[in-house]
Amino acid sequence: MKPIIILFFLCFSNLLAQSKATIVGDVKSAENESLIGANISFDANNQHFYAVSDSLGHFTKNLPLGFVKITINHFGYLEKSFRFDCKKDTLISVVLERDISILKEVVIANTKKNSITNLSGGKLSFDLKALGAVPTVLGTTDIIKILQLTPGVQNSGDANGYLYVRGGDPGHNSMLYDGTPIYGMSHLLGIFPFYNTDHIQEVEFDKSSANAKHGGRLSSTTLLIPNKKAPSEFMVQGNMGILASQLTLAVPIHKKSGFFISGRKTYIDEIIAPILNSGSKSNDVQDMKYRFSDGNLTFISEISKSNLLTVSAFSSGDKLLVKDGNLALRTSLKWGNFAASSKLVSTLSSKITLSNAIYFTRYTNELSMEQATIQMGVSSFVEDFGFTNSINYLVKETPFESGFQYAYHNLQPQKIDIENLSTSTNPAQNSLIKANEFAVFTTAKPKFGDYFVAELGLRVNYYNSGSKSYLHFQPRMVLNYYLDTNYSFYASYNRQNQYLNLITTSSVGIPTDFWVASSDGIPAQSSNEFSIGSNQTISKRFSSSFGAFYRSMNHLLEYPYGVTQFNEISTLKKDLLEGNGKAYGFEFMLKKNSGKLKGWLSYTLSWSDRNFEKLNNGNTYCAKYDRRHNLALVGTYDLNSKWNFGITQIFSSGNRFTMPTSWYFINNNPVKEYSEYNNAQMPNYIRTDLSANYFFIKTAKKESALNFSIYNTFNIENPIYVVLNVIVNEDKDSVVVKPEKKVLYKMLPSISWRFKF
Repeated sequence: MKPIIILFFLCFSNLLAQSKATIVGDVKSAENESLIGANISFDANNQHFYAVSDSLGHFTKNLPLGFVKITINHFGYLEKSFRFDCKKDTLISVVLERDISILKEVVIANTKKNSITNLSGGKLSFDLKALGAVPTVLGTTDIIKILQLTPGVQNSGDANGYLYVRGGDPGHNSMLYDGTPIYGMSHLLGIFPFYNTDHIQEVEFDKSSANAKHGGRLSSTTLLIPNKKAPSEFMVQGNMGILASQLTLAVPIHKKSGFFISGRKTYIDEIIAPILNSGSKSNDVQDMKYRFSDGNLTFISEISKSNLLTVSAFSSGDKLLVKDGNLALRTSLKWGNFAASSKLVSTLSSKITLSNAIYFTRYTNELSMEQATIQMGVSSFVEDFGFTNSINYLVKETPFESGFQYAYHNLQPQKIDIENLSTSTNPAQNSLIKANEFAVFTTAKPKFGDYFVAELGLRVNYYNSGSKSYLHFQPRMVLNYYLDTNYSFYASYNRQNQYLNLITTSSVGIPTDFWVASSDGIPAQSSNEFSIGSNQTISKRFSSSFGAFYRSMNHLLEYPYGVTQFNEISTLKKDLLEGNGKAYGFEFMLKKNSGKLKGWLSYTLSWSDRNFEKLNNGNTYCAKYDRRHNLALVGTYDLNSKWNFGITQIFSSGNRFTMPTSWYFINNNPVKEYSEYNNAQMPNYIRTDLSANYFFIKTAKKESALNFSIYNTFNIENPIYVVLNVIVNEDKDSVVVKPEKKVLYKMLPSISWRFKF
């Protein structure tokens, strides 16, 4: 068994006068992996204290001087306790051994960390390596689809890579890659995993964005955390499939520096497109091609014992090309991301850590169409240049995090170019929007008694664009009550404001959507959210969580005109509709954390309403993604050291859309009449995915495995939209309307080879 290492800091000259000391530590496994969510209890001077390890396995606690007993618990690991005489600030490194009574003969399968860990306030942490058996199209873990299998996140269905969290819109969610915002969050229609998960160490998901450090969105924050430790040896890992391949290299430079570099590319054009074209019985679309590629780079260097430098970069590019000779139509759609950042983390003392980061991010999309002699182009972009400062420190026994952030936003919502068309270009619609955003924040985690811990935060935002300025105070509060190590309860409130808004122009999430900043005539959105919940450890193998939420949203935006309007008077200020909304619901999750069979059951019951003065005659209506029921069952089974299997079963209510309620004739032409907005509902969404992994080699440093996956195993038709076919008889005195369901894809089998050496 590996020892517990206790190192003592040098003390100041007045140490003898102090009555308390700071315990700073980290919790790791025998494989040197940081353990997230470990429970640490302290007994000192007949008092009890608690702490939970964070996303890097770290914890901090202020304790009275004297003899201290520390006990560390984590699922699947042996409990460890020890005593020592705490006389001064102390640094502790704890190594936990795995519980052999749980592992038994399936040692290899259970060397994984928990796939999902509950953090304080209802937040979740994901270990992507432990989710490798969950079925996906390409045989690699899909971050977006994994999130859609958790409580409070709506399943968006096929042909949509967006997140819909607790009744919010897709643009209400923030995704941060090593602290840098990413604005384009999906490859085509959400079919392909957006991120190369071999490059990501952990994912943290906060449905409420309760941390005051994060702002600018009404709903969730997803943190993509790359490796934070320089590689100690050269390593190659990747995945080769029939649709796409990916590769990741870990390259040490010397003992304390190195980098990780990853790349992905699809070859659908070369393999799938010829098959589809040769077997097509329809000449509607004679040629369609799609491709994407992306890359990641993370450089890590321990400049000194107290300074860690990381440099991260991400780039992605997608292109969709459609040709139709019958219509003399040629369409090209391109979109891509580029992000780069540099961060320096400095440990000033055992009580103070300083972090400074600078970043640049840009997202662009460009649509071009040619039909006969008419050429049209619509493009947009959003780019940020930002700086973030934060400092972690202790005031008596209370940990604080404070800092400030600045971002310069530069946006082109829609730039329209048209040739050989009588309508002239509207200069007002092609204008740039520039904005400045400055924020200061602070978060404190005071403890009241032995079992009550709070997370209190305040974020103050100043935003300016042109003649429009906002100053918003955004309080955040999470109250955690730990009944014991097995039961905890929380209640939270947070207020959010959003200044950059995603305008969706289609029902299937294609990247013609664009971002627009708050300015004259375009308001800032706001929300207030309340939530309560609890976490329970039922046994060493089972845990559960319950939750409920209520959210009110103001100044929501709707763009009802599709891709764009081509006229001289159209402007975003005139075309965007403004309204309010509310959402509320209940969430439940049951997890099995160990054994041959692992997985979770997730269920959400929710409502989401909208009220726009210029829609539905001003009456309240159901939001498009008001899915009443969302049920997800995820299971993985380790048969032996060679085989494991995975299953995902999804059921959700259909999303809403507007259906004509009656038809009549004017001048012998059929006219449709509508009643309420979003008055109809798509069929329930049902999908079963299966996967199997066969391992030729599986050790801590080497892996070779074949993945077999079937997406939508039972070939169930899940339509993405409905087309109404109108059939009129010869006398034009009657009309028959036949709805036709449009399905993007049915059953999708795939095979891939995963390797690591």
